[in-house]
Amino acid sequence: MAANSKSKTLEADSKTLDEEDSVVFVYDRRKGNDPERLIHLGGIFNYQTFKERIRQEFNIGTTTHIVIATTNRQEVKDDKGYEELVDHYDTLYILNHISQVLPAPTKERVEYLPHYDTLVKSGMYEYYASEGQNPLPFAFAELIDNSLTATSENLGPRQIELRLFLDESGDKSMICVIDNGKGMTSRQLNNWAIYRLSKFSRKERKHKKGDEEEDDDESTASVPENVPRSLNSDISYFGVGGKQAIFFIGHATRMVTKPKDSRDVHELAISKEQFERREKNRESIYSGFISNRPVGDHRHLDTEDPNMKQLICDEIGKESFTHVFITGISQHHVQYLRHDFIGWCKQLAHIYHYYIHGPRGNEVSGLGNKRPISPFKNIDISISLHDKGKSPRTINLRDIAQDMQTKYIRSAVDSFEFRAVVEGTGIVEGILRYHPFLYERETYPCEGETRGEYDNAEDRDYYNEVRPARGNRPIFECYWNGRLIPYTCVENFDWCAVPKKRGSIPTECYNRISGVLWTNDKFEISTNKLTFMDLEVRLRDKNTIFQKIILGQAQRVKIDRQFSEWLRECHESFDKQVKFSGFEGIISRPEITVKRQQSPWAVFKAIEWDGKEFTRGQLVRTIRTVPIMNATIKRFLLFGHHEGDVFATGGEMEITQEPALLYNEVRIVPLCKLDRTTNDRTLKKYIEEEEGKLPEKLVVTWPDGYEIKQGERKPAGSTVGAIQIDIKNRKGESISRLPGSHLTPKKLLVELKVIWHAPNGDEELVSHLSQHVKAWGFWFKKMENMKNLGNHTIKVQVVLNESGVTEFGGKPLPSQKIKFSITEAAPNKFSVGLLDPPFRVGLPFTIPLELQDEFNHSTKPIADMKPVLEASGLELSYDGVQAKGTTLLVKNVTAIGDVGSFQGKNFTLKVTLPGLAFPTQMMKIRLAPGQPCSLHVPTFDEDITIENGQALTVDIEVRDKAGNVTMHPKLNVNCKFLGTAGLPTYCGDCSFSGKTRLTGNVIYLKNMKKGQKITAKVSLLNFNDIAPVEKVIQVFPNSNPCYMDMWYTEDNTRKKLRHQEEVKWQAGQPIKGILFVLFDEGGRQIPITADIASKVKVSWMPRVSQEKLLQGILPDIKVPSSAADSKYVQVSLSDGSGLEFGFTIRPEPGEVAQIKCVCQGSKKARLGEVLEPDIIVNVTDINGNRIKKVPHGALSHLEVTGEGLKTKQLQKVILPNTGFALRQIRFEGGNLGQRELCIKYHDFTDYIKLQMMAGLPTQLTFVDPALNEPILVYSNAKIDKNLTVQLCDESGNPTSDSNVRLTLIPSTNLQLSHVHLQSKADKEGRATFGKPLVVAQTGHHKLTIKATLGRSTLVLAADIYVQPDPNKITSVEVDFQNPNNFLLPAGGTFPDFDVSVRAENGSIFTKLSPKNVLMRIWKVGSSADSSKASLQAVSYVPDTRLEEDKPGHFYFRNRTVPEVAGQHNLIFQIHVGTSDANVIVSKVMCYTIHPEVPFKLAPDTRQAMLTVSNTHKSHSRSLVKTLKLQLKDKYGNATGTNISGKVTVTLCGENDSEIPMLVGNKSTAAFNMNKGVVTVQSLVLQESTPGKDGGEYSMKVEVDSPQLKQHDVEAYTQPFLFYNDAKKQYRMAQLTKERDTLLQTINAFQGFFQTTDKLVEEMKYSVEEVMQNENQIKSELRKMGSLMNQINTVSNIQSYIEQLERDNETLLLKPRRQCGLNPYLGLNDPDVLGRVGQLAKVEDDTIAHVLSWHMVSDMDCLITKTNAAAMRVHKATNGRQQLLPIDSIYKKNQEWNRPLPHLRYLKNYRPTGNPVFARALLRFPVHEEECKLVFGMLLADTIIFDTLEDATAYRQELVKVTYCPPLLTRDGNRIRSNGKFGGSQNQFLSLEKLKGAVFGAPIPESCRRLAKLKELAESLEQVMQKRIEAARELQAQKEEQNSASMRNKRRECQEAKEQLALIEKKLGVAQSGQTLESQENSSRVPLHGKRGRSMSRSPAMPMEDLSSPGTPRTRRTPNHSASPAKRRR
Repeated sequence: MAANSKSKTLEADSKTLDEEDSVVFVYDRRKGNDPERLIHLGGIFNYQTFKERIRQEFNIGTTTHIVIATTNRQEVKDDKGYEELVDHYDTLYILNHISQVLPAPTKERVEYLPHYDTLVKSGMYEYYASEGQNPLPFAFAELIDNSLTATSENLGPRQIELRLFLDESGDKSMICVIDNGKGMTSRQLNNWAIYRLSKFSRKERKHKKGDEEEDDDESTASVPENVPRSLNSDISYFGVGGKQAIFFIGHATRMVTKPKDSRDVHELAISKEQFERREKNRESIYSGFISNRPVGDHRHLDTEDPNMKQLICDEIGKESFTHVFITGISQHHVQYLRHDFIGWCKQLAHIYHYYIHGPRGNEVSGLGNKRPISPFKNIDISISLHDKGKSPRTINLRDIAQDMQTKYIRSAVDSFEFRAVVEGTGIVEGILRYHPFLYERETYPCEGETRGEYDNAEDRDYYNEVRPARGNRPIFECYWNGRLIPYTCVENFDWCAVPKKRGSIPTECYNRISGVLWTNDKFEISTNKLTFMDLEVRLRDKNTIFQKIILGQAQRVKIDRQFSEWLRECHESFDKQVKFSGFEGIISRPEITVKRQQSPWAVFKAIEWDGKEFTRGQLVRTIRTVPIMNATIKRFLLFGHHEGDVFATGGEMEITQEPALLYNEVRIVPLCKLDRTTNDRTLKKYIEEEEGKLPEKLVVTWPDGYEIKQGERKPAGSTVGAIQIDIKNRKGESISRLPGSHLTPKKLLVELKVIWHAPNGDEELVSHLSQHVKAWGFWFKKMENMKNLGNHTIKVQVVLNESGVTEFGGKPLPSQKIKFSITEAAPNKFSVGLLDPPFRVGLPFTIPLELQDEFNHSTKPIADMKPVLEASGLELSYDGVQAKGTTLLVKNVTAIGDVGSFQGKNFTLKVTLPGLAFPTQMMKIRLAPGQPCSLHVPTFDEDITIENGQALTVDIEVRDKAGNVTMHPKLNVNCKFLGTAGLPTYCGDCSFSGKTRLTGNVIYLKNMKKGQKITAKVSLLNFNDIAPVEKVIQVFPNSNPCYMDMWYTEDNTRKKLRHQEEVKWQAGQPIKGILFVLFDEGGRQIPITADIASKVKVSWMPRVSQEKLLQGILPDIKVPSSAADSKYVQVSLSDGSGLEFGFTIRPEPGEVAQIKCVCQGSKKARLGEVLEPDIIVNVTDINGNRIKKVPHGALSHLEVTGEGLKTKQLQKVILPNTGFALRQIRFEGGNLGQRELCIKYHDFTDYIKLQMMAGLPTQLTFVDPALNEPILVYSNAKIDKNLTVQLCDESGNPTSDSNVRLTLIPSTNLQLSHVHLQSKADKEGRATFGKPLVVAQTGHHKLTIKATLGRSTLVLAADIYVQPDPNKITSVEVDFQNPNNFLLPAGGTFPDFDVSVRAENGSIFTKLSPKNVLMRIWKVGSSADSSKASLQAVSYVPDTRLEEDKPGHFYFRNRTVPEVAGQHNLIFQIHVGTSDANVIVSKVMCYTIHPEVPFKLAPDTRQAMLTVSNTHKSHSRSLVKTLKLQLKDKYGNATGTNISGKVTVTLCGENDSEIPMLVGNKSTAAFNMNKGVVTVQSLVLQESTPGKDGGEYSMKVEVDSPQLKQHDVEAYTQPFLFYNDAKKQYRMAQLTKERDTLLQTINAFQGFFQTTDKLVEEMKYSVEEVMQNENQIKSELRKMGSLMNQINTVSNIQSYIEQLERDNETLLLKPRRQCGLNPYLGLNDPDVLGRVGQLAKVEDDTIAHVLSWHMVSDMDCLITKTNAAAMRVHKATNGRQQLLPIDSIYKKNQEWNRPLPHLRYLKNYRPTGNPVFARALLRFPVHEEECKLVFGMLLADTIIFDTLEDATAYRQELVKVTYCPPLLTRDGNRIRSNGKFGGSQNQFLSLEKLKGAVFGAPIPESCRRLAKLKELAESLEQVMQKRIEAARELQAQKEEQNSASMRNKRRECQEAKEQLALIEKKLGVAQSGQTLESQENSSRVPLHGKRGRSMSRSPAMPMEDLSSPGTPRTRRTPNHSASPAKRRR
């Protein structure tokens, strides 16, 4: 009320100020909370006047320091500050200093009139236009927008909280928005309150100093450019949303903010009630106060809301923040917020999705439940709902995974990113996502409650059957500066809309895409941020450019084409059906009645259907079955041949009906009858109901009382009552036996156990077994006296019979546990606990009393326990008692008494607790003195006099209040002397004894001529309450010596010394005759007494003769021997007077006495080179002082000698002030290391040691000595050791010349790559060439390394031995049967070919893909090279591999022989790489193909239509002049060369018409046939023979031969035309010739057209097949985790392969364990496999160590395939090599993967120690089958365990039933098969003792994965290149078909057909169409099956024969005919 009246008074005062001069409001906040005062500024024009006015108003003195500051803590301290910072209506502070904390809150007047934009922009529709949904989340979004902008500059986390405090009424509800942003100053807070003051128009007063730094206008801050998705947090714009949102949510708000580096918090409260009251009172509506207060201060609040107070208290510790409190929440808002909490949280997560999750959105993370850090500024937006009476609900928007954007992102399988560039600076980023069709449903996310705007009735057609998935909804949602604009969506763009013409992409695919558009702030939106104003219009503008984005870069491509390709790829790759997975094999089902449906059936483990996965063992329910079954899945069945994962429809499932206890039936039902809507809970519930007859629960009762309840606490000694048990089934029926419907009834028993959970483990106290008795059921007697403290459990368990089985049918029988605890009883006695000494007089202490019950358990005290304390000689008292657990604390016990000394005294303390059985305890305590209370100075008890210059001794005691001398940690005392300046202060410490004696510096008074008094004051420094002690002291003048004079004797002359004088004297010579005299302060000489003489001290001698001192004589001074060392000497009196006399002695050098040699630089010298630094010879006197000048001719006396020293080159030079210098020092020969140099001058000698280093390089050596031996390497592989060479001098010493260049020179037949052929030596003289890749033939090669040093050259050679490579293909072997000596019938069958590929080492290469193997056949021509395959060669691929096929072998079975007889060549072709050059072929096999049996009689060439007449002219009647006919087989091959006989020619007609006759009136003629050939000649018609004019007849030629009786030979028929007129016959003959010519031309054209058409079809098929292979490889790569967008081009794939090679090489180069055994040099022998230690690899280091030790005697054994190879090695090694031939091993029938012995003999035994066969841990890189045989024999059944204990336990169990093999342990122990273990023989050796005989580590698994990826990538590269080439060829062929020449050919063909029709019309025949059709059919080119996609025509038939006719207007196309062969290859 007071605050309200005060504010009303201030508001009333403010009305009068409008008519007066300017005023300010000033708070005095130096102390207290005084109200503000009004200061008029009239007449005040400068700072000084204003400050005086302030002092006058607040009555502040001129000497008092004050600070005048604004509410923003800007200090007003001069006229400039007054002019800029002080204005009308401002609020100011008076402070002690600028950073002072406000002791009380303040208020600051503000005005927030709406901005003029209120009128200018009033045309826009106002906030929250209804769209059919609750707009409350969008109101919250406005407030969060402000927080995002405020936190945009945070360096750390950006935390935004939305806290909702709700209650049912709504009056006490409050919503608070909290952020850790930069906060607002008071003026910025005032700007916020002004309506429509946007960021563009927000201004501060110009004259405000520093406002640029305070302004909250975003336009002043730098908005980041090019931020992905425009996530710049620049979304607080218009100055409207925050106010509208607040008053839409509630009726009042309180803005609380604190800017950074401010000590004050600013508050502004606005409410609807306040506006209404001001309007009613006609007051200024838009004005108020901003309160300024300290952090965390809530005293100003007039509400008792604890939530608001707590939030204000939470301000403490925050650097900056803003809190928005909203109250007066409407009731319907409260209901909505409470009941739809998750729904509107999802909407907020949708709005700020990309601020929360980053530009890529909420993708699925691999971090599990760990929340990933946001990629940008770690924005955390959390919402908490505090509902009154309920637990708070808190959710972080980042944790929401059900908002629509998350659904869109996570359900999409691929995306299409693009960018739209709009005129101006508008940038729109966009993305399209594809949601595939999966398993009978669309995966496009449902809107649900997230997009409620589409729930209107008019929009229900969005979800119709015509348009599935997205329906009619728009594609794009729109984001502005990263924030959703909810009411604007874009339907589509032209390039992504459904095309008008139906294409290859299904229409429904266009409805499976969703999209998002992100815009920057260059697009206008409404002030409420719900709608874009111009986005869609500008996007659809014709100048808008759309660009596809790939890897962040815009691509210059056609967007519509790219989109269509992307959509097509998504449809083909991701739209799925039911997925069958876990393929297990193919079975037959004989139970099916239809035989053809019995097989094949593929078996699978699981299916994925409609997003759900059904696996083996899962519970399911059937539908549409009688009855409906609940069952468990056994497997899934799919009809047909399938392998791997399959997408298909249909299928069946095999199920077991549940529950299995009631049913025992397996059925197979169709997959469509699977109920996908049910869940496990329902199924389990049904099964449980079926199993309800089984025991379900126990009913426990307590008939005699003493019930123990669950969780009950009982005191020690309690009784557990008798227990009665009743077993109930699920129906509530009591049972004592199992139901016996289908099982034999079994009796049930009940077992009772009482378990004590002791600290050291559970202990079983009671165990009983009860049978059922009809009278009382199951009964257990009571248990008394439970006294063990702690938790107990009574466990009641139903068991079967006496067996103790607790499960039935896999389900546990009922049981019940009652948990209770035993606690302590009432107190019975006590003991005194640990006290906290020391105890001091008057200081309180606590006595703990530990209470116990009768069982000695600690117990809690009871009420009203009052102890009694007694002690002799002490006065005791205490304040009270306190119970703490089981301890009773006697608080603040105080003891007063005499303790004797500061060490204290012992007392006996008696403690009594009345009421207990044992009430009294005695204890001893030691009481020490108490706290200091007073000072006592015994020295001050008498008068004190001292002499000037003497010290005073003061004794001090500190005593407590009882008078005891006491101690304290900080008893620091001092004694100050007062009376004149410069007097000392004595300090002491009484902390350890309570006493001390103070003394210190002497008391010295200057110019002391007579006596003087001073005062001594003693005080305790740390105890102000103890009074000091003072005493007056009399001081007299001092009579001690004051100064002295000194003399010395030089050359018998006495010289006086001056104080601090410098005396020069020869080094090492003494100064003698030194005298001294003393004088007092008065200048009088003081006689030297014995006492004074004893105090005279000299610095140059420790002891002085007292007799000489009494005479005034001082001892001689020894001058230093070094001229560089001056000596300071001093004479002093040690009487404390400080009297001294000193001077300095400067020594000078004497005569030459010695020499000293020094090297001026490095002492390292290289052999053969001059030492760079000089050696200095210092000439010194006897004391080592350098002689400044040496005599003339001294060099002749200087001699230098040394080992290997070149004295002729040595130079000697005189150095002034030093001596000599030696130069040009050089050594030759000798060893490296130290070498001594001797220098002699006169009779003086010195030595200097030099470090000799290697000389210039003269030779090269390998750093690795192994390189001096032959280096073993495979061709096209890297050397396993680095080629590193070392430069050495002549003696072989390594040199360090780093300027030498070395060159690597291979021999002629040796090629190197992946290596730099030149290198430069490093600073150590080494050069490394790395590990070069070697390409060479098998054998030895020379590798030379040449080093060039100026004009000299150094050479080093290495021997490279290239081994046979097991991975390099060298030859092709073909195995087949040839019973007919390469003679085969045409159209027959080739023998079966077995093709294998041999590697360089002679082994069979097994890593070859079948697609790289081809069989090629071609006919041998006369001119072509018969050894090379022609372009028309037919190619075949191998058969599908069968189970019995050998590995590495490829089979070609039942291949058809060509139909053309003649010589044919056959080869097998192996493709090793991608290029045609990498092809290996087998030997050429030449086959002779002979024709079949005669099938027809035919001419060699086609015959034209014949025309004859019956005129008298013989040539017109001539039917045949000469016609040669040949017997041919059915393929057209000439045959019958061994056949002879007769041929009959017969003239025939139709319908028994008149037939023309031959000459002689005959209708037949006969001719002889010889060797299958007959010549019919001279057939002439009879003149005037009858016949139909213009009729068509035929001449039939038949064969008659006894050799052809078993064969039906087709006769030859030749048609002819008959005429009665010769002229007509002539004309018809001409027409017939033209007809035949036209027929030939048309046939040639059509054959050519058919060939090209078939070629196009085959090319299309090839492209489709290659694309199918490409998609299959891409699918495999995608499954292995490859990013397909990174390998979508050939160049990208090549880069990807290079990266894989680098990664693989990096992994391979990492050090790993290697076998140290030397490889056998004869490994090129294919029968030699290698050493045992090198054949196997072991991954684990410990296992490798143990196995290597176990097999140490076999590790170097060499394994050979045959005994002959072993004998060869035995002879070559002179018997030193142990050998093991494989053919000598007994191959017993044992399985490599058979189970461990305990699994075969001890099935119920579960061993410990992880046993495993030792052989199972081996990996064999090569020769796997042979290695399994060898190691199976060497290791047998050896088993490995973890520890020796595990192994011994296993052996003890196993030997009970069978033999136990050797056992090894991972810690290095061995148990032999006979059971022996221990000792050194059975403990493994160290790795050093194994000497490298250790199994190596295998290649890492990641390398295999990289190799697989590389293989797939290389295959993809090949396939993609083939696809590109095939597509190019197809396009070229299509272009060729549409070329002008082809159009001309087709036009010519059509013209020929039209001309043919006219001729046939004239001739009156109609057979040409049929003939043409038959010829066309015969010339068609059908395709083979899958084995060979080549043409079925004969390989010898050239494609040119099918080309167009050779007319001038046509051309042949041999190039096109070659294309298929190239493509097939």
